[in-house]
Amino acid sequence: MADETVKYGIIGVGMMGREHFINLSHLRSDGAAVVAVADPHVPSQTLAQDLAESFDWPIQVFSGHREMLDSGLCDVVIVSSPNMTHYRILMDIINHPKPHHVLVEKPLCTTVADCKEVVEAARKRPDILVQVGLEYRYMPPVARLREIVKSGTLGRVKMVAIREHRFPFLVKVNNWNRFNVNTGGTLVEKCCHFFDLMRLFAGANPVRVMASGGVDVNHKDELYDGKVPDIIDNAYVIVEFENGARGMLDLCMFSEGSKNEQEISVVGDIGKGEAFVPDSIVRVGSRNAGRDGVQTIIAKNEQIKYDGLHHGSSYLEHVHFLAAVRSKGEKPPAVDLQDGLVSVAIGVAAQLSIERGRMVTIEEVMD
Repeated sequence: MADETVKYGIIGVGMMGREHFINLSHLRSDGAAVVAVADPHVPSQTLAQDLAESFDWPIQVFSGHREMLDSGLCDVVIVSSPNMTHYRILMDIINHPKPHHVLVEKPLCTTVADCKEVVEAARKRPDILVQVGLEYRYMPPVARLREIVKSGTLGRVKMVAIREHRFPFLVKVNNWNRFNVNTGGTLVEKCCHFFDLMRLFAGANPVRVMASGGVDVNHKDELYDGKVPDIIDNAYVIVEFENGARGMLDLCMFSEGSKNEQEISVVGDIGKGEAFVPDSIVRVGSRNAGRDGVQTIIAKNEQIKYDGLHHGSSYLEHVHFLAAVRSKGEKPPAVDLQDGLVSVAIGVAAQLSIERGRMVTIEEVMD
């Protein structure tokens, strides 16, 4: 058992909030403890209480996040509430007299303006660590591919292609995720993960985005308060980076018949690497060795105690953030606010590109 218990509070205990709860239960022996939750939705409160009882963890339940912050119970706060609430909650945490370290679910906020305001506010609180939940970085095959890219095996990265072919958006509390005004749009809500990975693999910041997408299959027969959902269910997105590398996202959310949900390809000037999720396979080859020289690697991380919804990446995210918290400022968060901001900016630019039918610069959406 770690000497000092780190006390967590979770704001928003819907599906992802409870997923964080379960992940933290697997870090109990490392000194993590969930002591409080906040959520105005009574059924979600009840489910969180049931979880706490199953772990024999006594928790305080609050209807609002401000009451939880004022209680002084928590060292760390996880923000896993609906996207459109992130900005207000983050500003309340950052401006609270008691410092609370924060792990905020993606996206950081639904707009670039809100993200920038959070970044600026956080700069004035050096006593607070803020990490953004872009945990796909930690998926074992993705992490292994990152190591290969960093090693120089592929040479200078020129192209990054990411395909996500998956099931439609799940049902969330009060169906908040059916509308762009709440989510930021599919390319912000879901795809900020992939834009973050593109930026990592490319090793540069984005400059231009061009996208095509639409609402072609999913949710068209749904109606909420007289409104039909407007979240897109498929898109192609091209991202150009300042070092000349290009990224492409191929998103389809009506393709349950896929063997792998995510397929990532990184091509350099001397080699190519691929990662497949959930197969957890990495392939790497070189131009010189050709097809016969392609190696297949099974990607595993023995540190993972709980696979959960994201193949162990959420567990590793918590391991790294807990280490950063315990370092008392010596170790920065692995995924910082700038990472969160840029991933949202690319998504916003892609949504705008679809809406306006033209290429959109990152400068345009950042101004």
